[in-house]
Amino acid sequence: MRIPLTVFLLLIQSICITSCGMNKDSKSIMEDKTIMEVSTFNINSDVDPMAFAKRDAKVESSFTSKQPGFIRRQSGVDDKGNYIVIVYWKSVADADASMNKFMSDTSVADYAQMINGSTMKMSRYIMDSTFNAEGSRFVEIMSFDVKPATDIAKFHVLNQKVETDFTAKRKGFLQRLTGVNETGKQVVAVYWESKETSNAALQPFMEAPIAKEFMQEMDQSSVVMGRYKFLNMELTNKDKVVALLNSFNTGDQTPIGYINPNQYIQHNLSVADGLEGFGEVMQNVPPQGFKANVIRAFQDGDYVFTHTEYDFFGPKAGFDVFRFEDGKIVEHWDNLLEVQEPNPSGRTQFDGATEINDLDKTEANKNTVEEFIEKVLLNGEMDKVATYINPEKYIQHNPAVADGLDGFGAAMKYFAENGLVMEYNQLHKVLGQGNFVLTMSEGKFGKGEPTAFYDLFRLEDGQIVEHWDVIQPIPPQSEWKNQNGKF
Repeated sequence: MRIPLTVFLLLIQSICITSCGMNKDSKSIMEDKTIMEVSTFNINSDVDPMAFAKRDAKVESSFTSKQPGFIRRQSGVDDKGNYIVIVYWKSVADADASMNKFMSDTSVADYAQMINGSTMKMSRYIMDSTFNAEGSRFVEIMSFDVKPATDIAKFHVLNQKVETDFTAKRKGFLQRLTGVNETGKQVVAVYWESKETSNAALQPFMEAPIAKEFMQEMDQSSVVMGRYKFLNMELTNKDKVVALLNSFNTGDQTPIGYINPNQYIQHNLSVADGLEGFGEVMQNVPPQGFKANVIRAFQDGDYVFTHTEYDFFGPKAGFDVFRFEDGKIVEHWDNLLEVQEPNPSGRTQFDGATEINDLDKTEANKNTVEEFIEKVLLNGEMDKVATYINPEKYIQHNPAVADGLDGFGAAMKYFAENGLVMEYNQLHKVLGQGNFVLTMSEGKFGKGEPTAFYDLFRLEDGQIVEHWDVIQPIPPQSEWKNQNGKF
């Protein structure tokens, strides 16, 4: 439902009077404190989210950021399309002045008309510290009342322990801010590097004893929780790829815009070239849809490569490689294999290390892996295996091979005794980031059928210590849906 601008402004004014209006004592308490102003709303159904994001960025740059006392403004949206705008001010007087000006400034009238005024809610909180989570792409906001009998002093100590004992120890954590409004409602804002790092911490938090103790002090009927990805952030190419793959789960159409519609070269031989081929796949989605759980994602120059657990016409393990030009995806390669049972060492196709480090060793690690492929797998110099693979630490995720060099040797012996082959004929690409390196190779496998080998290696101190792979047959050319080739 679209609400006329005059009605929208009256709603804003009413919200400000109801939720932000304070008596003299309340205002004096809030003076000289950082104020966090939180507005949540939906946009009107006929408003394009991309157009809203662009207009929102303009409001920030040309209006809000120019107001006295402005510190920081952030806009975000959750998976259901609910929006949030968070503005930090030096004082409540500055926040009031900006709001009064906003309601009378015709330059932002079109922005206000994009918002469904009936969904608008706003609150202001006195914060414990100032914002310093630059680079954050994701925020969790939770507001709540404490139970009537709660000792507030002890609660604040407990609130701080949540950060020191749990949240601050999680990968991707940037900052945790706490605050309270004039009615005593509490707020916690947790800033993360990305949605993925927030997701990884969510379930462990719910199971942590300190979290359970913390939540026991809350009036559960008052708890409002929101998780928002920020708008208008300059996404890395890796972010764009992860968003595109995650769109299988959310149905969000925005990431499709990261693909160049005029140049999209497809190397999955079961998919037609260009966006038309991508669209054809999406039109044949089974009733349960597609799912994608990105386990690992890496960026090497204009290339992004991912290791993903798919439900794509059945459970599959996949490696995807995307090439970018001018911030758009212009080329895609992949290798897919049905999910298998754990290997003889009990390892799956997905578990194992995920943390990227040794960024200064990227090129050296790529060179090590390239030499391993060329000398050992292409030229058969098996006496050099231990030069490249750490025999004491080697962890294997191939579904049929056990850990260590003994597992590797046993697999080779089995192949030889059963007339099977694993033959590498050509190395096509070597991509890496830090301690992870992906290779794309061509050869023969099993009874000798043409095969694509995608191998992901993790290195420590110049040696390979962990390996994942996806081995996929290359179909005969008569079955190809594009003529770009597998590599």
